[in-house]
Amino acid sequence: MHLTTLPRRLLAAGAAATVLFTVTGAATGTAAAASPAPAAHRAPAAHSSYAALRPLAALSAERDAVGDLVAAAKWGTGGPIDDPAREQQVLDAVAAQARQWGADPAATKRIFRDQIEASKVIQRELHRRWTADPAQVPTERPDLNEVREKINRINTGLVRAIAASDTARSAPYCPVVLGAAAGQVQHAQRLDALHTAALARALRSVCGG
Repeated sequence: MHLTTLPRRLLAAGAAATVLFTVTGAATGTAAAASPAPAAHRAPAAHSSYAALRPLAALSAERDAVGDLVAAAKWGTGGPIDDPAREQQVLDAVAAQARQWGADPAATKRIFRDQIEASKVIQRELHRRWTADPAQVPTERPDLNEVREKINRINTGLVRAIAASDTARSAPYCPVVLGAAAGQVQHAQRLDALHTAALARALRSVCGG
């Protein structure tokens, strides 16, 4: 499993965002300019976009973390990681919430397909590790229904974050700003390589409206 390609892209985008914020911050602090520099116009928008996109990154990381519990709940039960019926229920529910809160249902479903795939990245990798080393298997099995209730609560927050970030997600610099937000979340939560890769997978379709 290749766990580094997408995280490298996020880190590269985050580095670019650092440069953007440094440049725009300097531009907005420069006085007596004959006319505002383009960067000065971009600064408020970029920072506003960061504020809108960071909750998406943080909630995605939180949802990924619950993937550990899903993996533990399914381990040894013979139940498949792929669950098309459950996945469709999730997509139908978030599309309905999107319509309620003014988000684009199609974009919301697209983002959530990536959220679901990110969780499966974690589940598959953990099951692989536990098969290779049974000593790593969790000693307690979570109740899958309770875990799904937790996921549903996170999903609600994510739909709200999607609805609140429409402008930021459609902005041309969205990938750069999203990369910075993801990098900050990765650092703050000290994500390992697996969960960093999952976060990148979860955020793949955020930009683009």
